[in-house]
Amino acid sequence: MQKRISTLPFKGTPEQEARLLAAIEAHRADPGAVMPVLQEAQEIYGYLPEEVQQIVAEGLNISMQEVYGVATFYSMFTLTPKGENHISVCLGTACYVKGAGDIIDKISQRLGIAAEECTEDGRFSLTACRCIGACGLAPVLTVNDEVYGRLTVDDVDTILAKYQS
Repeated sequence: MQKRISTLPFKGTPEQEARLLAAIEAHRADPGAVMPVLQEAQEIYGYLPEEVQQIVAEGLNISMQEVYGVATFYSMFTLTPKGENHISVCLGTACYVKGAGDIIDKISQRLGIAAEECTEDGRFSLTACRCIGACGLAPVLTVNDEVYGRLTVDDVDTILAKYQS
């Protein structure tokens, strides 16, 4: 799956940048420092926008291509911000055969975003995941830490309404 790059403006703070620079300094001499620095950067910012990747590249004296290559290769990294309400729809085999594809399509249509995107107001983000281990409840989605199972497309509006107020 191709990782999307955020089109939302970057909103980093001086405090976040100071934490990132401290992480870079702590790992600067380590072989393979890019991986732990990107992990800490994602903890700080919640995702890895281009601006953060550039700071990492300059701080570790490596190319932007190397940083971007690591950020896009490993599935643990995301290049898009997560919304206040993060929706993750399972597209594993059990969920998919029971209609999860239609559910994610309905959510995309209602929110005006595709998978791996965040609404402009930052209220919602959407992710397609491979399996959350609740196959007996297929199809399944989560909103933040809340699990919804045995879903149909008709359940989407009710679930979204809980988080829109």
